[in-house]
Amino acid sequence: MTTRIPAQASTMRKDPRQARSRATIDAILDAAARILGERGWAGLTTNAAAETAGVSIGSLYQYFPNKLALVEAVRRRHLSEVLAVLHAAADDKMTRTHRIVALVDGMIAVHSRFPAAHRVLLEESPRGGDSRGAHDFFEVECRKAYEAIFKANSHRTTAARIGAQVLAGAVAGAVHEAARQGSLASPVFRQEIIALIESYL
Repeated sequence: MTTRIPAQASTMRKDPRQARSRATIDAILDAAARILGERGWAGLTTNAAAETAGVSIGSLYQYFPNKLALVEAVRRRHLSEVLAVLHAAADDKMTRTHRIVALVDGMIAVHSRFPAAHRVLLEESPRGGDSRGAHDFFEVECRKAYEAIFKANSHRTTAARIGAQVLAGAVAGAVHEAARQGSLASPVFRQEIIALIESYL
């Protein structure tokens, strides 16, 4: 099951329905994320994003009215990808070991795409007026997914809400720090975070 963060009218001008339109948007969002990571919030412009994506500025403006809307779309895509990982890791058809590996490998993969952009999204870029609703939606879905993961995998007697909160904090903290340190691709990091989750659960 994939849960996408709902887009608001002020974020995107129109919803892409054709594969070609979705590919164009993905290229624009990839370009924006790359620029955010390399140049920061101040270095991102809609012109730079369009040029890096290989599309006209008119094509970009068909979907994103301004820079802030573009960055909000980058943020929403990342949050949607995180939720997709969490829902996959909560699949009760997999074994406990496979669920934990799916969680770790999925989180590493999601955060390995433009890792430098994550810091900018968290620390530098302002949020659009509708970002609170998207963030609240993400928090609710994230909490539910981590509770499902905790219940499915834990032998502890801890309340699921608290256990999920601790697990989420441990995973997010470790992955975000690894992204900062450039160690997401390290096999040792992968082994250690799997061991961390295994020992907690």
